[in-house]
Amino acid sequence: MKAIIIDDEELGRTMLKVLIQKYCPEIIVAGEASSVKEAKKQIEEHKPSLIFLDIEMPDGSGFDLLKHFPSPFFSVIFITAYDQYAVKAFKYSAVDYLLKPINIEELCDAVKKATKTSYKEETKFALEHLIDSHNNYGISKSNKIALPTLEGLIFIDISEIIRCEADGRYTMCWANNGKKLHLTRNLKDFEEQLTRFGFCRVHHAHLVNLNHIKNYIKGEGGQITMANGDVITVSKRKKEEFLKSLNKI
Repeated sequence: MKAIIIDDEELGRTMLKVLIQKYCPEIIVAGEASSVKEAKKQIEEHKPSLIFLDIEMPDGSGFDLLKHFPSPFFSVIFITAYDQYAVKAFKYSAVDYLLKPINIEELCDAVKKATKTSYKEETKFALEHLIDSHNNYGISKSNKIALPTLEGLIFIDISEIIRCEADGRYTMCWANNGKKLHLTRNLKDFEEQLTRFGFCRVHHAHLVNLNHIKNYIKGEGGQITMANGDVITVSKRKKEEFLKSLNKI
């Protein structure tokens, strides 16, 4: 599998190349680039199956480079120094990324995923979503969200999500088309992403779309009946926050 490393720091390129050669023998590094212009030329020349792409370069960003390839024939693994906003954008769009300094285990996992036959097509849609949503917490201009499941990515309008429920490190999601999705991100991630779009954490295990609430029965915490008939308990400590959120819609 041919790959190109794109990073404006020579030391960063060298160290990543050494790690790839030692721990990822299935990858052949066919070229390196330190700028958007140089990277575009390298990609057109070598036709790689995979690129390792840094975000910031002297003549633009990794996003600027990707705009030259609206239908990429390669998979992408982003490389970035720790930046909370950038990391959230990648995570919310289900795009693979590596933080500097590179962790060997994370590198191997990302490469293993990239070598799967279905990964390139998934990456194409994930990148389109990332570019469309990277300034909006992973929500595209059409209000779609990328949901990572065990089988792959599902893109859905956020208004279609009825509720989410914690399932250990994962999350169960119910949509108004009757689908129940097993998502490979935790509930806290979805709370952080969806709260400003009309969702409320009413219990340590439950995140609900306030627009899909059918009724609320008062109590110590109370109970919510959702539009699909599901009954959700509101915890005592979340009750005040929930009622304030409910009054805003």
